[in-house]
Parts: sequence; C-alpha cells; structure tokens
Amino acid sequence: MFRIRQSYRDDVEQILAVAEHLDTVNLPADRGHLQRIVERSEASFSEALPPAEREYLFVLEDLDRSQIIGTSMIHAQHGTRRAPHIFFRVENDERYSYTLDRYFVHRTLRIGYNYDGPTEIGGLILLPEYRGNPEALGKLLSYVRFVFIRMHRSVFRDHVLSELLPPLEADGTSLLWEHLGRHFTGLTYQEADLLSKDNKEFIHALFPDDPIHCELLPAEVRAIIGRVGPETRGVEKILRRIGFDYAGQIDPFDGGPHFTARTDDITLVRDSHQVRLVTVDDADGERPWAILAVEHPEQRPGFRALTTRVRSMDDGRLGVTSEVRSRLMVDDDELVWMVPV
Repeated sequence: MFRIRQSYRDDVEQILAVAEHLDTVNLPADRGHLQRIVERSEASFSEALPPAEREYLFVLEDLDRSQIIGTSMIHAQHGTRRAPHIFFRVENDERYSYTLDRYFVHRTLRIGYNYDGPTEIGGLILLPEYRGNPEALGKLLSYVRFVFIRMHRSVFRDHVLSELLPPLEADGTSLLWEHLGRHFTGLTYQEADLLSKDNKEFIHALFPDDPIHCELLPAEVRAIIGRVGPETRGVEKILRRIGFDYAGQIDPFDGGPHFTARTDDITLVRDSHQVRLVTVDDADGERPWAILAVEHPEQRPGFRALTTRVRSMDDGRLGVTSEVRSRLMVDDDELVWMVPV
C-alpha cells in the first residue's frame, strides 16, 4: 500500500537515501541541504512563509514497509529579486550574403534572467525497484503536485516550469559545462552545481551577456543542447500529455531543456475538483483510476494523497473501499479533492 504525504524533519535520513539515487540541484544528496529543504517545506505547509518563498516537499511511502521510496517538489516561485531564475535562451541568428548568395541560420545561447518567475516543479525521484508498479507511482509523484496547486491556486504563479535533465556523462558531469561554463567560471561542474544550490551570483557576474554561437562548440556538445536525457524521457511524455511544451530555454549548467505551461491550462489543474466519499465493498478493475487528496493541518500528516480505483455513485458521491479511506484518514461523506488519471 502506498501514500503520498507532506514531509517532516524526522524524514531527513530516509529522504537522503532516496536523493542519493539522482542527486539533483532541487534535491541534493547532502544532509545539510536536505535538512534546510525539509525545514522550509514544513514552514511552507504551515503557511509560515510568504507565498513566493514556499517550497513543498512531498514523500511517497510504502506503508507496508514504513519506508519513503520517492519524492517530488513544488517551488511556489522560481525567480525573485534575491535569487533570479537563470537560463540560456536558445535563439536563431539569421545571416545572408548577397555576394556569395549564401544563407545561414546560426543557433546561439543568450543568458537570461527572470526576477518574477514561474512556479517550478522538480525533485521527482522514485527508487528503481518501484518503477513499473501497477499503481503508476511515478505518475502519482508527478501528478499530485498539480492537485495541490489547484487546492491552493492563489499561492502559485500563472505559469509552471519544469527543468528536465539532459544526457550526462557516465561520471555525472555535463559536456556543455566542460566546454562552456567551466571556461567562464574556472569551476568544475560539481563545484558549480554545489555552489548554485545556495548562490547563483557568480553566473550573473562571470557569464557573458552577448550571445554565444553554438558553432564554436564541438558537435557532440551541440547535439545535446535542449535534448532530454534517457532518465527523464518518461517525465517528458507525462508533461507533454498534460499540457507542457519546450520553452526554447535550457539550463546554463547542463543544457537540460525547460518545459513550461500556463497553470490553468494544465489538464490536472483544470480537472481537479472536490467530491464526497462513500464506502463501497470494492472498486474492481473495470473502474477508473483517480488521485484523491485531502489536507487537515491539525492532523499528521496534514496533507496526504493516493491513487485508487473509484466508483461513481448515482447520488454524485465517489465510492472507495474502507482500506482507501483508512490510508487517506477520512470519514464517509467527507470532501476530498479528486482528479481522474
């Protein structure tokens, strides 16, 4: 049995074990960073921070083993005056010589900054042994964030950003960084990646403002600009299915593509709504799947969600089993948020 819930400070050790499988900027495999992330998440769920500063960390539990097996995150606003959202715009520079009758379209990278940025989703990790589970746990980790956004729509921005990982080298380094960022900063990819978790000022100070012509980069580097890596192709499919598209922007560190969508156009945000539950004996395999979510801050966990088969009743209520009600910690006839998947 599985359930998603909000994270708490006593989850740090288990979250660290999950983070070590990917070690991303959003969820680094570093205990000190994770402690700060979880503390900020607790303050965000309790609404102790201004909306723009809130960062929510969700954890997926295997309830039978009392183990955290996955994570996902929402940054209410990625890009502020204190910490701008930084990216490369991937642009075209058109050139024509009438003397030679030759026309070229050169791809360029131009550094960009956003001080009033979008909501960002990230930090999605699922332990390998749970991938391919019949309950589609990877989708649950991804989709639950959009239900939460709908539940707290006023907190979040009008656009949502997702930064996907590009193809990386076997040692986890980035070819783009080695041939570009390293020359401007004098830092290794690992050094720059670690520093950027808390401070991106050095990018603003050291990267050129003028466009960088991609023709000056090796062919193997040009080939990965804007490409999605093998580990995140499944995420790309999920995002495109619910309304995201490539934004023509990449990460300045590793070249990973940025995908964006208008918040209210995302199908899961648009289709999330409240229903009342009623207990039924079974919701068999012919019934549709749905994500159910509920939040009661006075309880622990305050926010929880799961995927389950559901049955639509004639009176408008939604039929679920008693086991599902138990996992959600709700009573009959209680209002919950639901989105079909």
